[in-house]
Amino acid sequence: MARGDKSSYTDKQKRQAEHIEEGYEKRGVSEDEAEKRAWATVNKMTGGGKKSGSGRGKTVNKEPARKGGKKGGKKSGGAKKGSSKKGGSKKSSSQKGSSKKGSSKKGR
Repeated sequence: MARGDKSSYTDKQKRQAEHIEEGYEKRGVSEDEAEKRAWATVNKMTGGGKKSGSGRGKTVNKEPARKGGKKGGKKSGGAKKGSSKKGGSKKSSSQKGSSKKGSSKKGR
């Protein structure tokens, strides 16, 4: 297979590359560079061209596509404002000092 020959790629991989390429072009990347980046992303996700046949299937790593979306920033559809990985609730300053144990003086 010559370099640049896409015949060994599945239809799904070709659709993925086209969609990724459109996303890069929306961000202002040139057509040639967008195509290169799109195929590099598909290769990283799927491990290159796939051939049909029993037992050839491998899991797809979607992290490269997620990474690209996050790197692009807010306007590119990356992480939303206000979202964070850690979901701990914070106490307000009025709640910090009070404790349920021993602070009640009722009935004494």
